[in-house]
Amino acid sequence: MMESLLNDRAPDARTIRENIRGIRERMAEAAVKAGRDPGEIQLMAVTKTVPASRVNLALQEGVRLLGENRVQECCEKYQNYACGANAIHFIGHLQTNKIRDIIDKVGMIESVDSIRLSAALQAECEKLEKSLDILLQVNIGAEETKSGFLPEALLPAAKEIRERFPSLKIRGLMTVPPRAEGDYWLQKTRELFEKMKDSSPEGHEPAVLSMGMSEDFEAAIGCGSTQVRIGRGIFGERK
Repeated sequence: MMESLLNDRAPDARTIRENIRGIRERMAEAAVKAGRDPGEIQLMAVTKTVPASRVNLALQEGVRLLGENRVQECCEKYQNYACGANAIHFIGHLQTNKIRDIIDKVGMIESVDSIRLSAALQAECEKLEKSLDILLQVNIGAEETKSGFLPEALLPAAKEIRERFPSLKIRGLMTVPPRAEGDYWLQKTRELFEKMKDSSPEGHEPAVLSMGMSEDFEAAIGCGSTQVRIGRGIFGERK
């Protein structure tokens, strides 16, 4: 079923392997240029519309983290993935009525964008007697078309989530910045991430800054990203 989502010119195993090798080389170069250790930056393969058979090719090449955008698609592909739930992160907008479908199929929700969603996640975690790693999504450019906490609301929201929802473990920050020349929004996100660290309780400082995609991941690494989310750069253009 998912094969029909991919166009007829989808990259073969060799192309996917070469794409991943090239991205890793560029990630390492960007890290060294920024005076960072390349080993501290994770590569996430974003799998929207990509069938499980092709995603598994990326896993065979050593990719250890998958990013799923859609609950229904994740549920359809999950059993065919050559990895467990801990290697899958949900990165799309999550509706509260879909939490039950996805919560046992991912190791982290990276797109927690409201107190309402946090409350619903806490309620489901209590039912399952489990904890859940999350990232808070920030709408760094205050764009009407994007989800996420506004920058000025992020730190108060993080404090409220820590106090009210003990099953949710805030591991960091995620953003999709506005398209712009230069790294202005990437730098703004880094500044907010540092403030988030400073305001967190000792021993609970966030470590993950999920920032950077196929078109800007090198600049994001230069601005402190610890996780880049690559879809097109690995799997080619989506249909």
